[in-house]
Amino acid sequence: MAWVSGQQLQGGKYVIEQELGKGGFGITYRAKDNNGRLVVIKTLNEQVQHRPDFAKFQQDFLNEAIKLAKCSHPHIVRMDEVIHEDVLWCMVMEYIDGEDLASLVENQGILSEAEALRYIQQIGEALIVVHNHGLLHRDIKPQNIMLRSGKSEAVLIDFGIARDFSPNLTQTHTELLSPGFSPIEQYDQRAKRGAYTDVYALAATLYSMLTEEVPTISPIRAIGTQLTAPKEINFSISDRVNQAILKGMELKPENRPQSVQEWLKLLDLNPTIPAIPSSTKTTSVPLISSLNFDYYKLQNLLADGNWIGANIETSNLLVSIACPRNGRWLDSESIKRIPCEDLRIIDQLWIHYSNGLFGFSVQNLIWQRVKGNVNEFGNSVGWRVNKSWIKYSQFTFSLDASKGHLPAYLEFLGFVWKSGWFGNYWDGDLSRVYALASRVRQCNL
Repeated sequence: MAWVSGQQLQGGKYVIEQELGKGGFGITYRAKDNNGRLVVIKTLNEQVQHRPDFAKFQQDFLNEAIKLAKCSHPHIVRMDEVIHEDVLWCMVMEYIDGEDLASLVENQGILSEAEALRYIQQIGEALIVVHNHGLLHRDIKPQNIMLRSGKSEAVLIDFGIARDFSPNLTQTHTELLSPGFSPIEQYDQRAKRGAYTDVYALAATLYSMLTEEVPTISPIRAIGTQLTAPKEINFSISDRVNQAILKGMELKPENRPQSVQEWLKLLDLNPTIPAIPSSTKTTSVPLISSLNFDYYKLQNLLADGNWIGANIETSNLLVSIACPRNGRWLDSESIKRIPCEDLRIIDQLWIHYSNGLFGFSVQNLIWQRVKGNVNEFGNSVGWRVNKSWIKYSQFTFSLDASKGHLPAYLEFLGFVWKSGWFGNYWDGDLSRVYALASRVRQCNL
């Protein structure tokens, strides 16, 4: 099944304009939504649709779409939603009006070192976010980096073969390659992969931008052909950048920098994660914690006044921070492990965008005022009405709510998801409430 120009999806919400490209697994279309906005829609191509294991590809596609949706960053293509059309899962993403880096180099020639490093830093910082969510891009190359029209902004696109990974674990990976940019481990389906896999491709991308040449492919290098140093092709490349490229493109994975952060430091590019300005206000709250949890998505939701989305994202973040390996449910012991730094970042973002109405520290002041009486606390923040704990659907997700009403931590107080609605807010387990209150006090919020 392939879509043609004029075909309507989602009952007319989207209209296909043209096919943009096709890869080993995916096919991409440009479409227009019912507001006249251009979007990109990506799904599995016809070849995959006819495979006997199509159902597995569908599930993998959906799982990766869900993970990619969490990777919110100015230099990562924005995913708007996941839709189901006929038998296909599809990703609806922003349409970027501009050219890719490969076209820029082809049309303009070798880039200056300063310009190339600017784009590399932007994509490097985007990759840090991707890796922090347990994903590898696996196809970094100039063709997959778009430049916004009229701006010096690079955007990482085409996550079609992105895969989750576990450090130091051997996993089976689909063999899909971009010669010259794929490291040697991508030629072996059972080889270990890690952030260093994308480091190689990012270094190769910098090589190409500064030399206008595709590097020698890694299997040829493995049998003895030497990689020509980029400085031998372009004498204006500095020694520092030349050495960083060669280090990032070491043939053996263990000889490369093991993270993008390490490699950027070789280039003298310390990754910085600036706050994303909203239309109304900005904040200097750091959006990457020392444990590399990122808070871009939470900030964007709060800046947009999307209190429901921000509440769910806060819950997801807390569970991810406290329970990285032990399931997806918070108990009193896991609450004690939440770093103060991460609690403080979440708290400061909520306080900033609610003008002091919402936040953990706001709730802590109320908790202290009622001397730890759970029922009085619930009454004060609006979680109890007429002596009964309200359902999640009854919460007030606006600035009209009681002070301290949000965040209403879904996992802390025992919500259970059922048929699209949350059960009673209170499940009788006091230990988690006291554990959170204690942790907030310990952290001096």
